[in-house]
Amino acid sequence: MTGCELCALAAPRVWRGPKFSVIVVDDASYPGFCRVIWNEHVREMSDLAREDRLLLNEAVFQLEEAVREVMRPLKVNVASLGNVVPHLHWHVIPRFADDAHFPAPVWAAAVRETPAEVLAARRALLPQLEAAILRRFT
Repeated sequence: MTGCELCALAAPRVWRGPKFSVIVVDDASYPGFCRVIWNEHVREMSDLAREDRLLLNEAVFQLEEAVREVMRPLKVNVASLGNVVPHLHWHVIPRFADDAHFPAPVWAAAVRETPAEVLAARRALLPQLEAAILRRFT
């Protein structure tokens, strides 16, 4: 679809299959923030055939497991909003008690600043996260 930033995805994909892609989002405040993006331009889960809905759900669960294994978060947020970009995608976000928005959603106003050394330590885990994702999807 013309003008859809997810159809023209410029972010590097960790993995791409025939139906969906997995990326690690470049977010300085949230290392380990990932997305599962449906390759075809589709707006809603209910637009998919049943087998594709099941495939996408399983992909989200596999990604959540990889994030939990490597990042060791207190909680994982899983969300599919699509209000800004109406292209089917799921956010998988590791959450920590010291993150900038906890316990509110990452899209709320920040309530603290996570120490730079903590964020750097979490960013250092990203190669391990990418490897864990590849193990699950290849």
